[in-house]
Amino acid sequence: MAADPDLLASPGTLDDALDHARTVADAVLFEGYVLYPYRASSAKNRMRWQFGVLVPPACTAQGGEYAEQRTDILLEPRTGDRLHAELRFLHVRRRTVERLDPDGTYTEVPELELPDRVLVPWDEGHEERVRLHAPLAELAGEQAHTRTVTFDLPPAVEHEPVRDAEGRTLGRLVRRRARLAGEIRPYVEQLAGPYRVSRLTVTVHNTTDAPAGDRTTALPHSMIGAHLLLAVEGGRFLSMTDPPEWARHAVAELRNDHTWPVLAGPAGREDLVLSSPIILEDHPVLADESPGPLYDATEIDEILSLRTAALTEREKREARGTDDRAAEVIDLVDSMPDAVRERLHGAIRWLREVTDPPGPPAAGLTLPEGTGHPWWDPQQDPEAADAPTTIPIDGEAVGQAAYLSCGFILEEGVELSVVGRVAQALGDAARTAGVTVATGDTKVVDAGHGDGIFINTAGIGLVPDGVDIRPGRAAPGDAVLVSGQIGVHGVAS
Repeated sequence: MAADPDLLASPGTLDDALDHARTVADAVLFEGYVLYPYRASSAKNRMRWQFGVLVPPACTAQGGEYAEQRTDILLEPRTGDRLHAELRFLHVRRRTVERLDPDGTYTEVPELELPDRVLVPWDEGHEERVRLHAPLAELAGEQAHTRTVTFDLPPAVEHEPVRDAEGRTLGRLVRRRARLAGEIRPYVEQLAGPYRVSRLTVTVHNTTDAPAGDRTTALPHSMIGAHLLLAVEGGRFLSMTDPPEWARHAVAELRNDHTWPVLAGPAGREDLVLSSPIILEDHPVLADESPGPLYDATEIDEILSLRTAALTEREKREARGTDDRAAEVIDLVDSMPDAVRERLHGAIRWLREVTDPPGPPAAGLTLPEGTGHPWWDPQQDPEAADAPTTIPIDGEAVGQAAYLSCGFILEEGVELSVVGRVAQALGDAARTAGVTVATGDTKVVDAGHGDGIFINTAGIGLVPDGVDIRPGRAAPGDAVLVSGQIGVHGVAS
């Protein structure tokens, strides 16, 4: 592994731009690292599901993961003559807990209680960085292979003593790291035509010689959250989504596998790229409202903070003992000022002028007598008569709806009769579709901070035999639904 800490050090403002990009890259790297309620004993924390997992080649047949990712991006070198690249990923360290016995030996235990935390076994993620620094001229043609960077992290075992407040040893943490090897292959090819533009291709391979196995077996030998930072000071990268008109055809021919490159750093910079396994927009930023990393974008920040604050002291102690990052979340929420928590409720990003006068209500919408909110009546809605029981794509049934979760967010003061009618209508529709509402919850927000009733749902369905809907089948032209920038969560625009 490259050990030079200055490989990405460049004069001027590129350092600042890289630091800016790393804040977003950290959100990519650690998204899903540990989920609410931040305890190792929680069912959803027993399997690491992060993005950008590159497994050993022998493990690609199981689990739907890949051994490599490829980044293609167009580059105008201009005055730039050197490529700076940084590969970042997490490497699993399997941690076990051992108690010190009276005879001086250690015994592995499921937990070790301390006054401030409960230590439990856990798969920690240790950040690794591999850096590459090369002249662009040496990345073209047959000589490009000489600039391939290889790395090999050997297996290792580490011991950390666990002591009480008086310094007495109570036990130890044992961390085991499996072997992980890989390589970064950069290649530059100048394109034909009147414009001096090149295609930069950077592939990342997991080359670990590990036996075939399932995802759990493969993870210790895998790169998790793998992503690239690419910089050419004095050069210009072309946007994948908004390229110049003359470059659109060339951009359309680029091939990006299991990653997506975007312009990074502050708006206006074009010499820096973040290639991420999570699809982002150019110049992504973290929301100002986000108080810190919560690692769980499946939740709304406000609700997540309130739920975390409501954990019992025992649950908080276990979270603190699960991982240092989980401990930081607990401390963040416990010390969060009310003013910061109020900012999580929502934000207006922009306003759009409406010039056309409002039209009549759509069919099926009626207003109750007196003041109130528009009401949907399923009995008057022709589209609700035949609720589908299958999920079609291009006319082909690819799934059978089975279970639904339902979360109600109610504004203080909303009439219970309205809530009851909504719940009744939802239940009727679910029964018609043959779907079971399996779980749900209810939250109340202050009057004036909501709009009556919000409902969020998530569904589980059954995939018929012979139907393949893996992410790897995504193709150009497919629709992708996104909710907003990283870190925005509940205040996404």
